[in-house]
Amino acid sequence: MERRFAGSLPGHFGIKILEIGPDFLRAEMPVDDRHIQPFGILHGGASVVLAETLGSMASNMTLPEGRMAVGLEVNANHISSVPKGETVTAVCRPFHLGRTTQVWQTEIHRADGRLACVSRLTTAVVDRRG
Repeated sequence: MERRFAGSLPGHFGIKILEIGPDFLRAEMPVDDRHIQPFGILHGGASVVLAETLGSMASNMTLPEGRMAVGLEVNANHISSVPKGETVTAVCRPFHLGRTTQVWQTEIHRADGRLACVSRLTTAVVDRRG
């Protein structure tokens, strides 16, 4: 899966898939100069990149041949800051698996286990073109 990240934003961000479970994806991402805002903490947009990456992957993994998921909406609540130098872990689980839409929730945790961010991604399930 990570080979698909090469040359794209998830690859540039160093996102690594750690585990694919029956109803979840687990990943990690370093917090370094690529991911911080001017105060030296994880940028909220980087958290959203991690959450949308996992939710999109998970959504597409549930679909039959000829169908694909595309992002419709993503939101994120940033609960606690993450300093540069840590690695965050994220777990993405389905919230709703419908015929035309899916909703995936990702929790991102700091190295000490505290919740840093919770994000929800809604995808539209469409026919794959070409």
